[in-house]
Amino acid sequence: MRKLRCCVIDDEPLAQELIKGYIIQTPFLEFVDSFPSASRAVKTIIESDIDVVFLDIQMSELNGIEFARVVPQKCRIIFVTAFEQYAVEAFRANALDYLLKPVNYSEFLVAANKALKWFELVEKAESRGEDDQQYIIIKSEYKLIQIAVSNILYIEGLKDYVRIYLEDNGGVIMSLMSLKSLEGSLPASKFLRVHRSFIVQTSKIKMIERNRIVFGKQYIPISDTYKTQFMEYINHHTLSPIKDVD
Repeated sequence: MRKLRCCVIDDEPLAQELIKGYIIQTPFLEFVDSFPSASRAVKTIIESDIDVVFLDIQMSELNGIEFARVVPQKCRIIFVTAFEQYAVEAFRANALDYLLKPVNYSEFLVAANKALKWFELVEKAESRGEDDQQYIIIKSEYKLIQIAVSNILYIEGLKDYVRIYLEDNGGVIMSLMSLKSLEGSLPASKFLRVHRSFIVQTSKIKMIERNRIVFGKQYIPISDTYKTQFMEYINHHTLSPIKDVD
C-alpha cells in the first residue's frame, strides 16, 4: 500500500503544526503541505493528488463544510474542529471522521486508519477490473462496509440518513449521508431515481402495480417528477409500448 498523501487546512498555526506532526510520525501517511485557508489549498489538492485532507470548519473565505462538498471525490475529508455541533452536517458532506480539538495522537490514528482502510477497499475493488468494479464503500456507524452493487435492491433516503436494502436476506445498511451524494456513486446504467426518497436497481424490478414497484411486501412509489424517465426505461425494455403504470 502506497502512503496516503495528506494536507492540513486550519487557520490556527498551532493546530496546523500538531496535525502535521501526527502525519509525519504515522508510517502510512505522507505530509505534503499545510494551508491557513481552504481557498489556498485548492490548487495543491487537485494537482498533487491529495488523498486525505485534515480540515478545520470555521475559517474565513470558505468554511470547511462548503469546501468538503467541492473537493474531488477521490479525496477524503477528516474534520478537525473545536465545534461539535457540525458533526451531522460534516458526515452528510461525506466525511470519513470528525475529530474534536484538542486532538491526541491515539484519536488521530483511529481516523487515519479509517482512511487507510477506505483506500485499501477502493484499490481492492478497482483491481477486479472495470467490468467487475461494481462495489461501493459505505460508512456505517464506525465501520466501512464494502457492498456489491449487484446485491442492492433499492435505497431509501431519510432526512440525514440513507437505508440500503440488500437482497438474499442481506438486511439493511444505514449510513449518515444524503441520497443525492450516494446517487452520484452508483452506476447510472443500473440505478434509477423513481421518487424523491427512493432509488431502485432496475434489474431487480420484478413487478409494478398501481404506480408502485413491488419488492416483496415493500411498495416503492413512482412519483410524477420521475415518471417520464421511468416510463422511458419501461418502454425500452417492453415488447409493446405502455402509456402508464397506473
